[in-house]
Amino acid sequence: MRNRVFTLIITVLTITATAQSRKDTTYLIRADRVFDGEQMHEGWVVLIHNRTIEAAGPVNAIKAPADAITLDCKGATLLPGLIEGHSHLFLHPYNEVSWDDQVLKESRAERVARAVVHARQTLLAGFTTTRDLGTEGAMYDDVGLKQAIDKGIIPGPRMLCATRAIVATGSYGPRELTDHESPHGAAEADGLEGCTKEVRTQIGHGADLIKVYADYRWGANNTAQPTFTVDELKKMVEVCASSGRELVVHASTTEGMRRAIEAGVNTIEHGEGGNPELFAAMKAKGIALCPTLAAGEAVLGYRGWKKGVDPDPKQIIAKKENFRQALVSGVTICMGGDVGVYTHGTNAREMEDMVEYGMKPIDVLRAATSVNADVFRIANHVGRIKPGLFADLLVVQGDPSANMQQIRKVIWVMKDGVIYHPDASGGL
Repeated sequence: MRNRVFTLIITVLTITATAQSRKDTTYLIRADRVFDGEQMHEGWVVLIHNRTIEAAGPVNAIKAPADAITLDCKGATLLPGLIEGHSHLFLHPYNEVSWDDQVLKESRAERVARAVVHARQTLLAGFTTTRDLGTEGAMYDDVGLKQAIDKGIIPGPRMLCATRAIVATGSYGPRELTDHESPHGAAEADGLEGCTKEVRTQIGHGADLIKVYADYRWGANNTAQPTFTVDELKKMVEVCASSGRELVVHASTTEGMRRAIEAGVNTIEHGEGGNPELFAAMKAKGIALCPTLAAGEAVLGYRGWKKGVDPDPKQIIAKKENFRQALVSGVTICMGGDVGVYTHGTNAREMEDMVEYGMKPIDVLRAATSVNADVFRIANHVGRIKPGLFADLLVVQGDPSANMQQIRKVIWVMKDGVIYHPDASGGL
């Protein structure tokens, strides 16, 4: 097993180095189906020149140069590279090591080393972009990881970094009964001045967006309760917007969501406290929901629940109804699973859950590509198969619009025109 993993790493890095050394490369890609980020097409081909998409459309409408390398993907579907909407590359599953112990006991060097592995796993699963929503105590190391990927030092997805995230003082963990200051999972800030300063500090350290916890389990008996006031949230939205950045909010309570909506945030993560009225308000304000279905299932699994064997616990029943209400409301729904709570590289769990909870497979594919790209303001670079965008592509066996489990059956991944194979025995 160790030899196989080592071979896989060497193969991926060799492919990367070889492809990047080519000064002028053109690919003509044929597949049974092409999902362009919005619609599924048959009889299409896609032309790639170096790191960008040059053309896409019916085979008779595309003329490839004589030196183009033809890639025939029979029985397969070609899609835009998938976009993970909610990841934590600096975390790993809580049934391996608890969240507290990851933050308190794992060295920063170990956490970075793990994040490097997680980044590779994410890319090889077909996710060429990820919105990473907090290092959970690893400070600004996500920015360094992003830079290493962008420089080609290590393979990984494009990253949108939130750096440390922001919490109200006393509301977040780890919590230890000691007089010594222990590491925190996020940066603490209070009041209009304090919130303004922390947002600007994180921007100065390379944050692409800001994540704020609008509520957390700091109420009596560890109940989830709101943290920041509406005015504090509005101030952070204002500061983010003035820098051209989005404010992302963790909110699981009805009141936390209400405050976030009133403040005009960009996306709400989790959203268990949502109801038809709140989802309608989100839709009216253009605020998207990132439901993170898979994380909730994973945590319950760590506590002993066996999905498909045991009856659904009350939390899952409530989450399914919550998701159904969101679908009916027409609020924009992102694809993001809170991966890191569960194993990196299994990001597709969220897509499978979205189908299971009632979303049409084609809409799930849209959520993981064009919808995420639009919501995250990166649609001029990724999220669709469209001329001028980056050559970030995914080829999977079969048709995921008919069976979402096919999204896991990756044949190859392309990022920036470079091809990666998840299996060391694979082709190019």
